[in-house]
Amino acid sequence: MKGITFMTETLYFGTYTKKTSEGIYAADLDTATGLLSNLQLKIKEANPTYLAFDKSGHIYSVGSENGEGGIAAFTADGDLLNHVVAPGAPLCYVAVDEARQLVYGANYHKGEVSVYQRASDGSLTLTDTDVHVGSGPHENQASPHVHYSDLTPDHFLVTCDLGTDEVVTYDVSVSGKLSKLATYQATPGAGPRHIVFHPSQKIAYLICELNSTIEVLIYDGVGRFSLLQVISTLPENWDTFNGTAAIRISSDGKFLYASNRGHDSIAVYEVLADGTLGRIQLITTNGKIPRDFILSTNEKILVVPHQDSDNVTTFLRDQETGHLSEVQHDFTVPEAVCVVVK
Repeated sequence: MKGITFMTETLYFGTYTKKTSEGIYAADLDTATGLLSNLQLKIKEANPTYLAFDKSGHIYSVGSENGEGGIAAFTADGDLLNHVVAPGAPLCYVAVDEARQLVYGANYHKGEVSVYQRASDGSLTLTDTDVHVGSGPHENQASPHVHYSDLTPDHFLVTCDLGTDEVVTYDVSVSGKLSKLATYQATPGAGPRHIVFHPSQKIAYLICELNSTIEVLIYDGVGRFSLLQVISTLPENWDTFNGTAAIRISSDGKFLYASNRGHDSIAVYEVLADGTLGRIQLITTNGKIPRDFILSTNEKILVVPHQDSDNVTTFLRDQETGHLSEVQHDFTVPEAVCVVVK
């Protein structure tokens, strides 16, 4: 009805299916109160740990079939279109390129970047791969581990390699072929995991899993980065295990958020005038292993699912100060490791 604003949106959760989960779930989020409701199993799929939607509503997830790993494509209603798989482990990250009609994948275990052509019905065909080489000084860096593959603001493909401490960028042809452009070398042993870009400045924020830091980078364009700042996601006295996971920035570019697994918290930063960060809050998520989180479309709510405690925590976000305040932490989603707004 005219004049009425609907304040509910649908969240989709990617999960592991090692215990009780059966695949991809959906729930309703009240974007005024931050309350979740109406959990439903939408798609049965083994370990669909990362998800992405295209503008037509097709769902792309980490997928597997007949003991092989890769990607799965589904209709907007959740019907399977196809799997594209190969021997070995499935992907760990999926992203959509609307302009080129492509989908990108990152494979942690293979150290591989994949490109898929998207047909008019939403199904996928593999068009190219690139296998990284190298290692790092950390015990988890014996081989390449590509953890992220998505677009820069100027439409190049950027990848984060946790195993080699590299951010590798590519040009991508309209037919889905990769051409390597540049490589940024992060701090040895840092373990780059994900990256986000400032909405108006030539700045990027690289979250590093193994040393619990964010590297603030100047983005020169055409895939080239240089280091501006390194800042921790942890309190100074924390000396036990932690691995960072997700990173998000508000659309106004004023606040940045990062998740800690082990410390089990969200680190909140103010973005200063030069793009560097100052931490302003470190708040518990009241759950175990907050691997992913997301801001609601209106950015008033921050939603954090937990991999090991099967609960989702929601926070109200003060859009003036960036601070978070908890709403609930008792909504159940089994083995959740990814959350997206449809």
